[in-house]
Amino acid sequence: MLQQDKPDDYVLATGETHSVNEFLHKAFEYAGLKVEDYVKFDSNLTRPAEVDLLIGDATKARTVLGWTPKISFDELIKEMVDHDLKEAGL
Repeated sequence: MLQQDKPDDYVLATGETHSVNEFLHKAFEYAGLKVEDYVKFDSNLTRPAEVDLLIGDATKARTVLGWTPKISFDELIKEMVDHDLKEAGL
């Protein structure tokens, strides 16, 4: 992106969609914990007009830059959890 002759906007995304619930469960499972022991859902805090589906389209980045994602959703979760555990000294 930074080496392009002309500045432009690009979306960097996998083209996959994942829920916060899926993320939580995978992260906690990887850490050997149960989500239910740490996270409580309060329906009063739910946004009234939630978007049903959010998915990034990286077509332009793929076409113009030749960019492709190099890490999977599960690998990202593992890296994030490993980092946080290391920072916590665990």
